[in-house]
Amino acid sequence: GVSYGLLPRPCRALVLLNPQSGAGHALEDFQAVVQPMLADADIVPTVFITERPHHAQERVRDEDLSQWDTLVVMSGDGLLHEVLNGLMERPDWEEALQTPLCILPGGSGNALAASINYYAGNDHVAKKKLLMNCAFILCKGLHTQMDLVSLSTASGKRFFSFLGFGWGFIADVDIDSEKYRRLGNARFTLGTLQCLARLRVYQGRLSYLPLPTEPGTPRDPPSGCAVPPTGTVPADTLLAPLGQPVPGHWVVVPEEEFVCVYAIYQSHLGTNLLMAPSARLHDGCIHLFYVGAGISRVALLKIFLAMGRGTHLELNCPHLHYVPVRAFRLEPRGSAGIMTVDGEALPCEPVQGQLHGRLCRVLCGS
Repeated sequence: GVSYGLLPRPCRALVLLNPQSGAGHALEDFQAVVQPMLADADIVPTVFITERPHHAQERVRDEDLSQWDTLVVMSGDGLLHEVLNGLMERPDWEEALQTPLCILPGGSGNALAASINYYAGNDHVAKKKLLMNCAFILCKGLHTQMDLVSLSTASGKRFFSFLGFGWGFIADVDIDSEKYRRLGNARFTLGTLQCLARLRVYQGRLSYLPLPTEPGTPRDPPSGCAVPPTGTVPADTLLAPLGQPVPGHWVVVPEEEFVCVYAIYQSHLGTNLLMAPSARLHDGCIHLFYVGAGISRVALLKIFLAMGRGTHLELNCPHLHYVPVRAFRLEPRGSAGIMTVDGEALPCEPVQGQLHGRLCRVLCGS
């Protein structure tokens, strides 16, 4: 049921570019590396430079998309998060999500760009080599479907995510290292060392709906969950309302003290962090990781070093848990700790999410 398509030639591309992302070289890298490649591929770019938060979200929400064959994001993962949620705010969101999206790495983490490079079977690369690989993927023009995850919070917010949701150590590193943005990907190394030095434990309850293991397992919504009316933004049919108990067939994690919780839907957490090696763009799976309290700083550091090669689960660390799921809920006790979605900070509060398979389209290598 997975479909593929090709961009037309000539191809009209709206490029949404954040000049402040990463080390601040996105515009000059686009002009020097990407533009000559696009000219050879008969792709005509129109560059829109963002000037403030949510600028790209507003642009795509109100844009006449019929004049574009693809939307290209030249920035970090946060700008693509804006673009996706801008598309979901449109009354014609279903049609809008059929416009293929492309990510060109211009930020610090560049997790989706690294994931797409990995799915294409390319060697691990970073910086301008990764940019060239992703620009070449754009030039080839092959696009396919990508899963999204809908997240809703206790305060009533709802948004769509393409990369991951985090709480605890990983989210702390992501946000605390913002002040070192000019260092590029090295900011995460420095942030990791600082967060290890003051390792924190967070209290809360984690629940999840496991991925079916038997072929033909029913995927009907459980009793008590809302079924969406036709034509509306997709509803979370697997979830009970926050404030009510999770459905009876969910798993409630017995531990209630965590160092971190991370739900990821792509292979890479960052350019150099292969967190979910089995993940694919449309695998119908949320890859849920959590680290329980009691882990030593040395063991946690070993996990992150092994994650660079994607071998962290081979360590058999008793504090590291991994389970493929279709939906999850996290209920922190109090407001301690940082939460992130696609690398962007959220207030700490109860949150839950479920996967919506093959909801949008993205440029891919194969």
